[in-house]
Amino acid sequence: MRLWSLHPSYLDTIGLVACWREGLLARKVLQGNTIGYRNHPQLTRFKTQPDPIAALDQYLSAIFDESHQRGYKFNPAKISTRSAVYSIPVTDGQLYYELAHLKAKLIKRDPARYECLIQVISPIPNPIFYIIKGEIEAWEKVPQLGEGQDKL
Repeated sequence: MRLWSLHPSYLDTIGLVACWREGLLARKVLQGNTIGYRNHPQLTRFKTQPDPIAALDQYLSAIFDESHQRGYKFNPAKISTRSAVYSIPVTDGQLYYELAHLKAKLIKRDPARYECLIQVISPIPNPIFYIIKGEIEAWEKVPQLGEGQDKL
């Protein structure tokens, strides 16, 4: 499951669709409607909100808005709009990590979008997040370097 902290405009078609679907799965997890992924680390930031589902719906509304701008047919009835507005911190280190992670994916699956992202120096987050200084988030699963791999 990848619930990108990055603004959804950075995502390619595959990434945007996957984020929507995984966000809907996360919603079911938070509602207690599935047994899998209950302890998924990326859910931590939503679980800590007063109304986790409303916070996740706010996150997903930005995904929906991006899909609508692109002419996709995501179903808005799958999320609800509530009056509460959440603002969740995300570290700049997390955003830089996710941008590098996304670029690595796009080199292979969408070179044109990758070329557009090369110029991004200071990534912006999904509108539910605000940026704070810091390292990669503690909940992020960063792959460990194996033998023979170079550090970035």
